[in-house]
Amino acid sequence: MSPNQWTVAITREIPEAGITPLREAAAIKQWPHDLPPTPEQLETLLQDCDGAITLLTDSIGGPLLDRLPKLRVVSNFAVGFDNIDVPAATERGVLVCNTPDVLTAATADATWSLLLAAARRIPESRQYVRDGHWKTWGPLLLLGQEVTGATIGIVGLGRIGKEVAKRARGFAMRILAFDPYQDSAFAEQYGVTYVPLDQLLSESDFVTLHVALTPETHHLIGPDQLRRMKSTAILVNASRGPVVVTDALVEALQSGEILAAALDVTDPEPLPADHPLVNLPNCIVVPHTASATVQTRDRMADLAARNLLAGLKGERPPASVNADDVLPS
Repeated sequence: MSPNQWTVAITREIPEAGITPLREAAAIKQWPHDLPPTPEQLETLLQDCDGAITLLTDSIGGPLLDRLPKLRVVSNFAVGFDNIDVPAATERGVLVCNTPDVLTAATADATWSLLLAAARRIPESRQYVRDGHWKTWGPLLLLGQEVTGATIGIVGLGRIGKEVAKRARGFAMRILAFDPYQDSAFAEQYGVTYVPLDQLLSESDFVTLHVALTPETHHLIGPDQLRRMKSTAILVNASRGPVVVTDALVEALQSGEILAAALDVTDPEPLPADHPLVNLPNCIVVPHTASATVQTRDRMADLAARNLLAGLKGERPPASVNADDVLPS
C-alpha cells in the first residue's frame, strides 16, 4: 500500500513533533478530547486504520484486534506497554512499539524530585507558610530526613534505575539494588551492591521502584514488604501503580510503619481527590508526570511516529516489543 493510502489514529493530543511526520505520510484520525476514549470510542476511532499511536490508558487486547483486521502497527506513546496484550498482538501479526530511552533522564530526575521533596517535607512546609503558621525559626520545625550518606534501595536496575543510581553517587549514598538481571560491570563502576529484595527493604532509608508491570511485579510491595522497611524509610514509586498494594501503603503510612511515600503513579489511576493517599500529610501524589518535560515529550512523540511509519513500511522500527516475532527475518 502506498503511503498516501494509509490511515492512522492518534488516541490523544500529542506534541506536534509526532504529528508532522504522520501528516506528511498518511490520513490522521485523532481523538480530540482531554479524557481518553472509552473502549467503545477507541474501537470506533481505530476502525479502518492501518496503524495507531496509543497511550497507557488505551487497552488493546485480542478481541479488539480481531475486530480491527486492518490494524498492523500499535505504537505506544510510553516506555511501558502493559496496556497491550503483546502475545495476542503477535499471534495476529500486529507490530507493537514503545518509546524507551528517550524518557529515561527525565524520569530519573523526577524520581529525585519526589525523593527530596518527601525527605525534606517540602509540600508540608509550603502549606505551613500558606496557612499562616510561620511565626519564627524553630530548631524542631518540620524536621526532615538526611539524604547525603543515606542508603538508597533501587528496585529494578534497568535504564531508569541506573540513572537514579548515578545521581545517588552525587549524594555519597550507599546504593543497594534488586534486579533478577544483574549488570556486574555497571554495579562495579557506580558502587552498586545487588542484594535480595528483603535485605534491600530492611536496610534502605529510601526505596525507589523502577520495574515494569508484569505478573511477577504486580503487588510486589505489599503488607509484608512494607513491614520489613524502616519506620524512618521513604517509598518512591515512579514505575506503575499496581506494583504497590494501595491499601497496605495507606495503612503503613497511617500507622507509622514507614515514614512517608512519594508517588508518580497509583492504583487506581487517577486517584479520587478524597482518597487517603491524596490527603495524608506524609504522602506526595503527582499525576503521572515523571516524563513531563517539553523536550522529553517531543522526543517520545517523534519516536512513536517513527516507529509507526517504519512498521507500516514493513521495516524494523527503532523501538519495538515484538519485531522479531512479527517481521520477516
